[in-house]
Amino acid sequence: EKVGLSRQPGQGESEYLTIYGGLQLAMAVLFLLPMLKESTLNHMLLSCLIIHACLVLFRTISFLQYRNFPAMTYQLASAEWVLLIISGIMLWWQSRKAT
Repeated sequence: EKVGLSRQPGQGESEYLTIYGGLQLAMAVLFLLPMLKESTLNHMLLSCLIIHACLVLFRTISFLQYRNFPAMTYQLASAEWVLLIISGIMLWWQSRKAT
């Protein structure tokens, strides 16, 4: 509710659990793969960068298209920018280290 979504009994709850729970778990598993197979690190860092770049892009589009955001939305946007920057730095650092 803090982010402006409400769960409708049944269908809405199922959709929310599937999209947010399933997708977040899938990303967590993928991002943990380098712990088991180090050769996947660059691919996972690139994936992280792409995911966060898309989130920042669409958050920016939403800021241009919609109005009246609560503070929580700006906090989420800030976190998305921080994650984008950190993933970019990590990918850059790892690629320099590999050469």
